[in-house]
Amino acid sequence: MSNSEGDSADAPDDRLRERAEQSRAKLWLLLDADRRLVTGAMLAVVFLALGGAGYLLPGAEAAVRGGDSIDTLFQGLLTATITGVTLVLTLNQLVLSQELGAAGDQRDRMEGAMAFRDEVAAAVDRPVSPAEPAGFLRALVETTGDRAEALSDAVAESADAEIRSSVDRLTGAVVENAESVSAALDGARFGEFGAVAAALDFNYSWKLFAGRRLRERHGEALDEAGTEALDGLVEALRLFGPAREHIKTLYFQRELIDLSRQILAAGVPALLVSIGMVAFFDASAYGVRVAGVETLVAVVAGATTLALVPFLILLAYILRIMTVVKHTLSIGPFILRETAADIAGDEES
Repeated sequence: MSNSEGDSADAPDDRLRERAEQSRAKLWLLLDADRRLVTGAMLAVVFLALGGAGYLLPGAEAAVRGGDSIDTLFQGLLTATITGVTLVLTLNQLVLSQELGAAGDQRDRMEGAMAFRDEVAAAVDRPVSPAEPAGFLRALVETTGDRAEALSDAVAESADAEIRSSVDRLTGAVVENAESVSAALDGARFGEFGAVAAALDFNYSWKLFAGRRLRERHGEALDEAGTEALDGLVEALRLFGPAREHIKTLYFQRELIDLSRQILAAGVPALLVSIGMVAFFDASAYGVRVAGVETLVAVVAGATTLALVPFLILLAYILRIMTVVKHTLSIGPFILRETAADIAGDEES
């Protein structure tokens, strides 16, 4: 069932970049690229588009110099910036509200978290589960791979050829995927997208569904060791779901906090630029030329680009967050896309 060997007809690819119906370049821009780079690229596109339009369209400079388009434009941007900063403060309050609560509520949160960590510690056969998020996920992934190998060994001689073939396809995919994800999680730090990206490449939903279907179809034919090994694999996959969602939630909260700080920092210069252009800039009297070229269009394009910085920062972060949310809408054995195996499973049911 190794996807790299061409069994994609049986299961979706493990890596998100292969599962997603988008080009790798687009996914790199949406997910992997540094948000500062994405913001800078969008700023460059906006400036070049506005400047190019201003210099190429006939009469553009005269329209800017003779009308009130600058006042209208920057009054709108001023209002939008104030609204955007207010929205950011609302987002901060939303994130903060999740951390506030009475002592009893905080105790319930603590007990729930400790109970889950104890369950994971028992699953990964450690006295205490790892405290670092990437290490926590890595321990679960490695345990899943170990249990897949144990299942393969358990049915190697006791099951018939059909069951061994089904088990080998499942366990082969789990082990291969677990090894690659474990390597990606090694050294990953919380707050960076690398840990979340590696977790997205562990296609646990399909494997959990395949394991449960294997248990339903062939459970009675397995001996005690095979049944116990299969149940152990399903349990490890089941634990990975809430673990990934918890780490993803923590990452989103941190991203929203960083986003809020950056927008607030960029909001003040954007407000000053908009206010300056409305209150002090007189296009009809502006006549600065550089190398014989009128710079009015370039000044307006540059000021507009600076006024849009908070919005473009917001756009850069939201693009990544929404892409991650889109590909992690479900938890558990829910496959939110049609595959050949889905159709085959429905026909055989």
